[in-house]
Amino acid sequence: MPLQRTTLPSSNRRRLFRHSAANSPAAALMSPESTATALNLRRILGAALLFFLVSLSCVLLFRNAYYSVFVSSNPLSRFTTVFPPNDSAAVTNEYSLENILSEAAMQDRTVILTTLNEAWAAPNSIIDLFLESFRIGDHTRRLLNHLVIIALDQKAFIRCQAIHTYCYLLVSEATDFHEEAYFMTPSYLKMMWRRIDFLRSVLEMGYNFVFTDADIMWFRDPFPRFHRDADFQIACDHFTGSFDDVQNRPNGGFNFVKSNNRSIEFYKFWYSSRETYPGYHDQDVLNFIKVDPFITDLGLRMKFLDTANFGGLCEPSRDLNKVCTMHANCCYGMDSKLHDLRIMLQDWKYYLTLSPSLKRLSIISWRVPQNCSLDSLKHDHGSPEKSVQEG
Repeated sequence: MPLQRTTLPSSNRRRLFRHSAANSPAAALMSPESTATALNLRRILGAALLFFLVSLSCVLLFRNAYYSVFVSSNPLSRFTTVFPPNDSAAVTNEYSLENILSEAAMQDRTVILTTLNEAWAAPNSIIDLFLESFRIGDHTRRLLNHLVIIALDQKAFIRCQAIHTYCYLLVSEATDFHEEAYFMTPSYLKMMWRRIDFLRSVLEMGYNFVFTDADIMWFRDPFPRFHRDADFQIACDHFTGSFDDVQNRPNGGFNFVKSNNRSIEFYKFWYSSRETYPGYHDQDVLNFIKVDPFITDLGLRMKFLDTANFGGLCEPSRDLNKVCTMHANCCYGMDSKLHDLRIMLQDWKYYLTLSPSLKRLSIISWRVPQNCSLDSLKHDHGSPEKSVQEG
């Protein structure tokens, strides 16, 4: 007897399908509770992914903002980077000059000032040797607390922040001072006169200052060797033996100036004299005006510092028991300066290893000048009346 196929009504077939599907293994995974759980899991994963992407973007933006703004704008902070990417808009002074000077000043409102441009700010360059001399000198480390570095360009300012506490960016819209300013070039002259005008403003703010070029090594505290009764006292390329002799050959790279009406008027006169003697740098102009009747009428008390204490390669301090500072003057070019300054530091470190009795015998002296020999100065710098000593 043949089998007959029974056909269920369509409504019964739908009920049977739903019943079979509901009892299948897959149906167990697709229960209402499971479906809700899966949807919640997807929502959680999606939210977590969104949170991660947003957080990553915020971290990257914050890092870039911190890097470009904080590093370049905080002159009272230290940072480990040398030169971050060039972002001129971010390199600004956060603190005023008055605030920085006030923070750095000694009790009598005296600060130590030096200037720095990019050429001298590179790692293992002039500024590093300068700071090292303070750290290894006799009672000079503490003086770093009173040193303000005046940066003449943005990269010098950034490097200063990486290695020192007190930095100030002195911007000049007319001239870019970032490159090495070769002696007696127009850039060199503008930089020197910009310095004189800036120092005048420091005096007007009521601060005494010791100005020092960065190629001067500080081996001893110079303050005990300064003249108490002087308004303006300055180191020399050549010292005649008398503190009052106007025939001394002053060097503008190191001086101690007290803030008063006499010194302020003197700096104004010095700066204005650049127009009387065009083409000369500040040091040569000082040689002209130091005998001017205006200085006598002003009553300025000017003293010249003995090269026995404040020497240089022009006229070295022969006795290491007396030396306070040594200047890489009479030297042409940064490479020559670096070479002789490093030897100078080595000589000082060797001196420090000697016993007190050997120190008193003065058995050693400087091995410099070497690359900074006077032969290196035989260059044509223009008028024969101009000084050929790079300070």
